[in-house]
Amino acid sequence: MTMNLVLQGPGVPAAIMEGIAWLAHPARVTVLPSQALRCEEVAATPDVVEAVQAAALVARVDATFIEAGRTLADFSLVAMDMDSTLITIECIDEIADMQGLKAQVSEITESAMRGELDFAASLTRRVALLAGLEASSLERVCEERLRLSPGADTMLAAVKAAGLTTLLVSGGFTFFTDRLKTRLGLDYTHANVLEVEDGRLTGRVIGGIVDAEEKMRTVERVCAELGVDTRRAIVMGDGANDLKMMGVAGLSVAFRAKPVVRAQADVALNFSGLDGVLAVLG
Repeated sequence: MTMNLVLQGPGVPAAIMEGIAWLAHPARVTVLPSQALRCEEVAATPDVVEAVQAAALVARVDATFIEAGRTLADFSLVAMDMDSTLITIECIDEIADMQGLKAQVSEITESAMRGELDFAASLTRRVALLAGLEASSLERVCEERLRLSPGADTMLAAVKAAGLTTLLVSGGFTFFTDRLKTRLGLDYTHANVLEVEDGRLTGRVIGGIVDAEEKMRTVERVCAELGVDTRRAIVMGDGANDLKMMGVAGLSVAFRAKPVVRAQADVALNFSGLDGVLAVLG
């Protein structure tokens, strides 16, 4: 199998990336419009991969080995996690901040994302701490703190132009996914529903929890609706609860992700924006 190596690092001098490139003994090196480098016909042996990845990490460069010839045209769906993937924040942590409980909730969130806690149980614990908070606080989080991750707009514009369907599937909340669907023109969203009574959060969610299994099932359902195999999906995430849906995808992308996720993903974007996937796919 012929492999390419794509190197990209915002602000990294070309000479440094070229030095990393030659560790893979490429037949050709092409500078891409995004200032990334595509190294063609590389020697992707374990020793070479280890050397390239080590040098790239020190230089703050993302290095991706990928089968030659893969493009966006190979895919039909882009499925994205929301918190800390499509957007820069963990919404539940910012909601908890309105209760003065951000540190406590963030600690549970981090443990869950590292895979140390069962996601559903951890979400139930975290949501319970929000009981009594005015529902209007969600709007404050949306207006004051919710920001798209770097490169999100560019990535979404490119995948839509290529005719791909978009799915936002989140262990977070519909309050935010619904707004992002409207704002970004997404095709599908799926998330947890916070229960509200008399204008305040009850500390409970309505219906089943969107955990790792449900995220995977959602990708499978949408692919079935589109009439395509899940290998036609690109799946992006950052936490352990994204691993199952990433596992059924044709291309898994770890974005600023936890180590357990980076280790299992096809593409790890530690320094580039979400649009880094465009360079990987030509």
